[in-house]
Amino acid sequence: MDHAAAGPPDAGPPGAQSLPGCYRHPDRETGIRCTRCERPICPDCMVNASVGFHCPDCAAGRTPGAKGPAPAAARPRTLAGGTVAADPYLVTKVLIGVNLALFVVQLAVGDRFTQRFELLGQAYITFPGPVEGVAEGQWYRLLTATFLHTGYMHILFNMISLWWLGGPLEGALGRVRYLALYFCSGLAGSALAYLIAEPNQPSLGASGAIFGLFGATAALVRRRNADMRPVVILLVISLIFTFSRDGISWQAHLGGLVAGGVIGFAMLHAPRERRTLVQYGACALVLVAVVGLTLLRTARLT
Repeated sequence: MDHAAAGPPDAGPPGAQSLPGCYRHPDRETGIRCTRCERPICPDCMVNASVGFHCPDCAAGRTPGAKGPAPAAARPRTLAGGTVAADPYLVTKVLIGVNLALFVVQLAVGDRFTQRFELLGQAYITFPGPVEGVAEGQWYRLLTATFLHTGYMHILFNMISLWWLGGPLEGALGRVRYLALYFCSGLAGSALAYLIAEPNQPSLGASGAIFGLFGATAALVRRRNADMRPVVILLVISLIFTFSRDGISWQAHLGGLVAGGVIGFAMLHAPRERRTLVQYGACALVLVAVVGLTLLRTARLT
């Protein structure tokens, strides 16, 4: 009786091939490649780029395999001209961490800490004694108030919004421009609240900066020619919530939104040949407005 020769163990269907391993983590199979050097990269090594994903070396502007920083001119740029970072969410994570840390301090220390750093226009009497406000020279409250919150739901909503809006903006703008947008929006919200709200009405929260991110997100969506409707719908819902409930500083929301929209448009639509001048010039104009509004309100109160 003839016997058929035994073949090799079953290796799967004909033509099946395993995926290559990540160049930094060979044990991780991946079907994604760097759009610049075409090396395979796993999800942990992927860096968002304007087109596709880059490996960490290309994102840092280094020749694949080379060590040390690359010349600045060779580094890839974000949509707004900033340097592409290996972790495009790093600043957003740090901002969330600072807000959470200060919220823990608020819970631990109590009202005396909050009253010392919340936004307050003019002095009022409280235990254990008089508290001074912006009108008495404590301008730092315009900034410190943007990192304080009134309760768990307040900080939860703001931090979720910061994560959702901040990450894409940080990736599109770059870290320095993103920080400039965040702080200028927060200060603009505080300045408008100081100008319009009752001087003895304290307020606090990151909402002014968050609404600034809303305004910049609208500019980003327009820059990418994407569908604007989701952003508009979410913004309208947020504004309805702002104006329909008591105890919400609509002035801070509106001030942050306008400042964020102006800065975001300047960041993302500035002509390439004058991009840096227009971008930081817009931030400077917002800061001048913040100083002007603060001086105007202080003159009326003193």
